Amino acid sequence: MTRPSWAPDGIDLDRPSASRVYDYFVGGMHNFEIDRQLAEQIEKFTPSVAETMRANRDLLRRCVRFLVDTGIDQFLDIGSGIPTVGNVHEVAQSRNPAARVVYVDIDPVAVAHSEAILAGNPGAAVVHADAADPAAILSDPQVRKLIDLDRPVAVLFLGVLHFVPDEADPAGCVAALADAVAPGSYLAISHATADGQPAEVLEAQKLSGRTSTEIHLRSRDEIARYFAGWPLLEPGLVHIPLWRPEQPGDVGEHPERSGAYGGLARKD
Repeated sequence: MTRPSWAPDGIDLDRPSASRVYDYFVGGMHNFEIDRQLAEQIEKFTPSVAETMRANRDLLRRCVRFLVDTGIDQFLDIGSGIPTVGNVHEVAQSRNPAARVVYVDIDPVAVAHSEAILAGNPGAAVVHADAADPAAILSDPQVRKLIDLDRPVAVLFLGVLHFVPDEADPAGCVAALADAVAPGSYLAISHATADGQPAEVLEAQKLSGRTSTEIHLRSRDEIARYFAGWPLLEPGLVHIPLWRPEQPGDVGEHPERSGAYGGLARKD
């Protein structure tokens, strides 16, 4: 296939990318046919998967709006993917033009397109780094330039920790970043779960093994441990549609079908 201008040399166009599949599900335009084919296979098992992906993006927007209104003006978004369709910098800077955002992603396609989107925006940048390498994130020049770790920061792990295998110590990755930020900072996490999910949903999750970032489903108790030492804000760690919905009708009859938990905590 013809390589689009936003896809750098060296990207394998014949293997699906988790970030591009996600982009497709949330209505983005930066995905390939191989990504759409995998998305369609996943949808055969779980017809609600696109709704679930959009629910996670809606959670991101609600969290960012709340945080800006609370006074947070620095955001470190880990595992950001392709920042289209209403991502952190759009939401935050629409409410506070001085807000600063650093996106972090391991996928070079996501990074390349992020660079194009953020060109000319002095308050936002993207870093090519692994969520499982917090030291590299914290020492990156773009992070050091835009994020003042002596002031409160919102650290976002929305829809990324389930791509970090147990052997990479996801809890330790969160703790390293949590320890680095000032009191008054916030930690937002959403994470896919097997809790209460039907067999066909769990089968669909196995298809993620065809991408470079396989999904690792975890229980509510396992996810709650990532907030160790950080008091959760109400309503706690809940199925993502239940986290401060803007309208009662946004929750739906079966919020557990979102297949993910989400929560926001503050560092004392």
